Amino acid sequence: MEETVEDPPTSAVLLDHCHFSQVIFNSVEKFYIPGGDITCYYTLTQHFIPRRKDWIGIFRVGWKTTREYYTFMWVTLPVDLNSESAKQQEVQFKAYYLPKDDEYYQFCYVDQDGVVRGASIPFQFRPENEEDILVVTTQGEVEEIEQHNKELCKENRELKDSCVSLQKQNSDMQATLQKKQEELETLKSINKKLEQTMKEQKDCWEIELLQLKEQNQKMSSENEKMGVRVDQLQAQLSNQGKEMEKLVQGVQDKTEQLEHLKEENGQLFLSLTEQREHQKKLEQTVEEMKQRETTAVKKQQELMARLSLNGCDQNMDLSKRLSENKMIYNVLQREKEKMEEENDLSIKKCPTCKSDFPDDVFDHNLALEQHLQTPSLSCPICDKTFSAKEKQIFEDHVFCHTL
Repeated sequence: MEETVEDPPTSAVLLDHCHFSQVIFNSVEKFYIPGGDITCYYTLTQHFIPRRKDWIGIFRVGWKTTREYYTFMWVTLPVDLNSESAKQQEVQFKAYYLPKDDEYYQFCYVDQDGVVRGASIPFQFRPENEEDILVVTTQGEVEEIEQHNKELCKENRELKDSCVSLQKQNSDMQATLQKKQEELETLKSINKKLEQTMKEQKDCWEIELLQLKEQNQKMSSENEKMGVRVDQLQAQLSNQGKEMEKLVQGVQDKTEQLEHLKEENGQLFLSLTEQREHQKKLEQTVEEMKQRETTAVKKQQELMARLSLNGCDQNMDLSKRLSENKMIYNVLQREKEKMEEENDLSIKKCPTCKSDFPDDVFDHNLALEQHLQTPSLSCPICDKTFSAKEKQIFEDHVFCHTL
């Protein structure tokens, strides 16, 4: 059977539905001699138009469908269908692909739809009989014919071997083709699964892309809000920086004021020390004046006693001296009171425990508040108050009451 790249189009159409009159086969022999090429002549009728996939096959007589062809050849499309030469066509079958038995065969024209359009008279593939032809040969010709027959037999054996080899190759190729087809089906199934997977993955990617876009929009909105917030914080930071500068300047001013007040406090402390010394001197003077007054009183009493003896003139002198001493005493007493008032301005006392605050304390009110917050100890017998730092003195004081 002829090996072709592509099988011809066939069908299972029955003979009743075929149109054998559209293509007419001409010059068909009763038999063809095996081993040689044969030419098939045919004529296209007026209303038949050939197509590219039409073909002519050799069928064994008794065939039922176009699938039962032995071998085939593609027809050649004419250039001009209207010309007379286009109606007369031919195809040539190679000897290798022709049947080797002596059964009856016929040519059939099959269109690309698998429908038979024409069929020839039956013929055989066999050598000529002696009854059909009288051959006159010489001895040399006989030897030549025998030699030719031997060569033909040898060629026939080689062809048979080649045919067996080709059949084996064909079988192997069929098996390979079957395997490839199975692999192709497997690959198609895998490809289908991969396409489904890719489709699902694509859908997932699209969903993720939409989610990422939404997140990106949210992040952009948040970034804008954060930008506004950063601007606000920068403005606040700038304002705080200005306020900090003001506070630093205020601290510097307060520090300068504190230094100035410390200097004034030092000067006041020195002045207070001088006033205390002066007060001590005044107190000494007052004591002296008291002693003098006592002495003067004693002298006055003595003088009074003497006055009663010596007369009124002396009494008047003593009264005058006594008045002068009282005036000096009153002046000294007023100066002492004035000094005590000035001392009270620089030394504060606790209203609870009557403790003195030194005048070197900058803020007496603050010192008084801290002193009042400090736990104090009161004597349960005499109500005398001691600070928490004087606990031992307090215990000794209470113990003295029990003696």
